[in-house]
Formats: sequence, C-alpha cells, structure tokens
Amino acid sequence: MGSEQSRRNMLKTIIAGTAVLGASAAIPALAAEREPATAALKGNVNHSVCRWCFDKIPLDELCAAAKDMGLKGIDLVGPADWPTLKKYGLYSSMCNGAEINLVDGFNDPAFHPQLIENYTKMIPLVAKAGYKNLICFSGNRRGKDDETGLKNCVEGLKKLMPLAEKHNVVLVMELLNSKVNHKDYQCDHTAWGAELAKRLGSENFKLLYDIYHMQIDEGDVIRNIQTFHPYIAHYHTGGVPGRNEIDETQELYYPAIIKAILATGFKGYVAQEFIPKQPDKLASLRKAITICDQ
Repeated sequence: MGSEQSRRNMLKTIIAGTAVLGASAAIPALAAEREPATAALKGNVNHSVCRWCFDKIPLDELCAAAKDMGLKGIDLVGPADWPTLKKYGLYSSMCNGAEINLVDGFNDPAFHPQLIENYTKMIPLVAKAGYKNLICFSGNRRGKDDETGLKNCVEGLKKLMPLAEKHNVVLVMELLNSKVNHKDYQCDHTAWGAELAKRLGSENFKLLYDIYHMQIDEGDVIRNIQTFHPYIAHYHTGGVPGRNEIDETQELYYPAIIKAILATGFKGYVAQEFIPKQPDKLASLRKAITICDQ
C-alpha cells in the first residue's frame, strides 16, 4: 500500500514537472510569435516607405504597421504630418512641401524666385523638426540642353546652399526616368546629377537615386551605385516594369542591389516606393522589407 502510494506520488511529480516544462517551452514560442518584426531585422538597412504609395491607408494605421515591421521612417511627408510620425517614433526620412511640382524646377530661372522663397521657408522648419533631407527637382527640359540645365540649376541652388549648410539640411534632387513616367524631365541620368553636385561643391546637395527610374533610363544599376555613391543621399525602390512589388514578378534582383549599396558604406535610408498590386498592401510592404534587409 505504502509502496503503491509512493509510486502514485512519484507519477504526480513527474507529470507536474512535465507540464511545467511544456509550459516553459511554450512561453518563448508564444513570445516569439508576439514579438514585433523589429527583432527579425538585421539592422544594416534604415528602412522607410513612401507615403503616397499607401495613401489609401490612414497615416496612423500606416505608421503603426511600419513601426511593427521595424521601419524607421516615412518618406515624402510635410510639416502637417510630422506630428503623426513623431507619435509613433518614426523619422521623416525625406521631407517635401517646398517644391512647386515635378516639372517646374531649378533648371528654369523663371521658377527661381518662387523656389527660393519656398525653400527659404522650409529649410529652417525641417531643421527645427529634427530632420535633414528635403527633396527638390530639376524640372522639365522644355528645350534646354544638358549644359544649360546644369548652369541654371547651379545658379538657383547656390542661393540656397548657405542656408542649407547653416541648418544642416540636405537638398536632395530626385533622379526620375524621362522614358516612361516623366517625359522631358532633365535630371534623368545619374552622371548629370553627379555633375550638378560637383559644380555645387557642397555636402548639403545630394541625389535621390530611384532604382526603378534609373533601371528604365540607364540600367547598370549596381555599377552606377558604385561609381556615383558619394553623391547619393537616399534610395527608392520599385519593381520594373510597372513600379509594383519588388518580388519575383519583376526584373531587378534587390538583394544584390542592397548589398551593393551597403558595400559603399551607405548609412542613409532605403525607402520602398512601389505601388502594391496585391490586395494585402501591408503584406506586400512587409515582404519588400524582408527582401531588402540584407
């Protein structure tokens, strides 16, 4: 009897111990499931996303999802939206709001007075908010050759460089393709943008290398990144053709491109700028971050 009772007690102890061990094993698994995506990222890339590509999603919702995925910033938002980004601990990785539009830019002296006024107001606001990058555009050629466009851009931008340097704000000109999306846009090749940066001779003017746009107009993406990286402050992604998801449905291999960017010592932001075709747009964004997290 006593022996049988001891055996029962022993079995109870073993069963109880097994239950505790099982629960202990389950706890980390549950924690891993609930842990935000931040823990899964390697930390080599400062991930961001362009607001306009997900404009059907309320900004608060996009910010919450971005934070959960491990993104650090949101691109192409102006002062009105900065408080929302700050609420979620996200950075305005590429500010906008000073440009007139994409076609009326610094390559035409007719637009210099308005542009100088706009940027003179915006540069201190960007700095005061704790941000650094402010987008700008060359504008359309309208018959101007490359040299004329360069001289005009230098003339206009030089008037803003002292203010940008004073406030540690970088004016970042975006490279856009003129073949498909932005017909007649002048800053459509990396070499032209780099020449403009050389002539300005300031660390407060750089380029936004849009991988989608430059694949269309010049290709040779990795070699151009390697050659011109000193003049590049920011990158945008996008699937070619179509500017949709950057997965296996398009021609660029983003893991190799991101590795090439990192190999240059780049410490800025890589922003997703694709237009999702899939119904679950945030799932597409999460997949893109995974692809680019090298």
